[in-house]
Amino acid sequence: MEEIMAVKYVVKLTSEERGYLEGLIRYGRDEAGRLLKARILLKADEGWSVGRIVEALETSRSTVERVRRQFVEEGLEASISRKKRETPPIAPIFDGEKEARLIQLACSEPPEGHSRWSLRLLEDKVVELGIVDKASDSTIARVFKKTNFSLTAGSNG
Repeated sequence: MEEIMAVKYVVKLTSEERGYLEGLIRYGRDEAGRLLKARILLKADEGWSVGRIVEALETSRSTVERVRRQFVEEGLEASISRKKRETPPIAPIFDGEKEARLIQLACSEPPEGHSRWSLRLLEDKVVELGIVDKASDSTIARVFKKTNFSLTAGSNG
């Protein structure tokens, strides 16, 4: 019955696309999902039915149909790669301006009774000054690591 049904999304690979996909599979050092999608596209290009691809590659019908649709509508790279997130799962606490204010604070004189700023002192001070609503010492350490800033270095600027 399936062989009689018309395939809505027909995969036609160019020789360059076919070579690229065969190279991915031959090398075999890519994400499992990308390799599976490459195999799906190669089989679809050879004229295999959806059911035959599902059975041969031990995947689901919806996966095969989605890969075929994405290839036809969006192209090769979109069909084998995962979609990139537009926004991070958790919004960053420190943007460029807040980072600059944090570094400026860390470069200033430490509070009385302290020889230098600690992460805990900075954590409390950025909240007290209203730079951010809340922060942890590990978040502040991450900002410093990203900017190659050291609290213990003799001169940071």
